[in-house]
Amino acid sequence: MPQPGPRLFLALWPDAAVRAALHEQALRWGWPDVARRYDEADWHLTLHFLGSLPSERLAELRAGLAVDFEPFELTLGRAELWRGIAVLTCDPVPPPLLRLHVALGQALQRLGLVPDARPYRPHLTLARSAVGAWMPPEPPAIAWPVRGYALVRSTGDARWRYDAVQQYPDHRCKPELPLIR
Repeated sequence: MPQPGPRLFLALWPDAAVRAALHEQALRWGWPDVARRYDEADWHLTLHFLGSLPSERLAELRAGLAVDFEPFELTLGRAELWRGIAVLTCDPVPPPLLRLHVALGQALQRLGLVPDARPYRPHLTLARSAVGAWMPPEPPAIAWPVRGYALVRSTGDARWRYDAVQQYPDHRCKPELPLIR
């Protein structure tokens, strides 16, 4: 019987320039003492959450989650609080992002996995337990040139560190995450 493996997800990972802009945006917020702010190294935009899967499936997942990818620009232009979760969202959502989300959902189904049935709400989480946070008066305007996506595993540490299992497209996407070979 396969042993439970790492928690996996598919995500967009910001490069250093985008993380610097995100850092500046996060400094403009007013955070309550109880807010659990995400570490800058962990900022990402989730495409699909896969959950805990047996490590034996990693090779199959690496190959099966490669889909056609078209580079695009994403603008995080809205700051919002979702029931105590501080997020940045894009409005409008770029059509290439929606196409990527759909293509990856279809790839998950081919792999025998069930994608989340809820409507996709792309966002980048800055903090949890942020009830009472106040957002800056001016909206963010963070331009993010997206050149690829990654299959990522959570280490399960107390602070949920992440490692890239696979980068897509393989030779062009360079998320600043340690790559597991």
